[in-house]
Amino acid sequence: KNIMCLGKNYLAHAREVYAAQGKELQIPAHTAVFTKAPTTANGPHAPIPFDAAISTQLDWEVELAVVIGIGGKNIAREAALRHVFGYMVLNDVSARDIQYRHQQFFLGKSLDGSCPMGPWIVTSDELPDPHNLRLRCWVNGVLKQDSNTAQLMLDVAGAIAVLSHGRTLEPGDIIATGTPEGVGFARKPPEFLAAGDVVECEVESIGRLRNAVVAVGA
Repeated sequence: KNIMCLGKNYLAHAREVYAAQGKELQIPAHTAVFTKAPTTANGPHAPIPFDAAISTQLDWEVELAVVIGIGGKNIAREAALRHVFGYMVLNDVSARDIQYRHQQFFLGKSLDGSCPMGPWIVTSDELPDPHNLRLRCWVNGVLKQDSNTAQLMLDVAGAIAVLSHGRTLEPGDIIATGTPEGVGFARKPPEFLAAGDVVECEVESIGRLRNAVVAVGA
């Protein structure tokens, strides 16, 4: 129903983002939160649409996704993990040109099909601790991201507490916990996805997504 995302939630990723923008690293007191439209939802092996008339700066972001099973409001951190149904791999495909043109994340994060996830849901009883999982991303077989959820600045329980503060989380809501360092736009020179590329995203103990980038439009 809702896809809620945490921004710059790995210190090394925050550092690379600010460096790419020529700014000094600043760690805000509160984690950035944004959403992706429901129409971004895509399958674990489905094509990622690429329309050069819309964006030429598609970027990859491997993330651990949390699926809410029990809804609630003002959930205490200590009780937060009881509300988790399970976990998935998620690729927060981002159109950087749109994202930075509008100075707000929603449009650049919400192109149709820009949120592959899966390949299934590993239930919380099968994965009781999500805070020590290796996550990696490859583009055309080349490793681009390699980190661990132990590096999350706001962990899963903290994210649930923050996102339920004054608002109701509902069963089926998805929380994308943020991506580590290694995204394309922060590289020198910057790298972006193009038609024909294949992106693979993996989280330890969960599985792997494999999505081809496919040209659409005129």
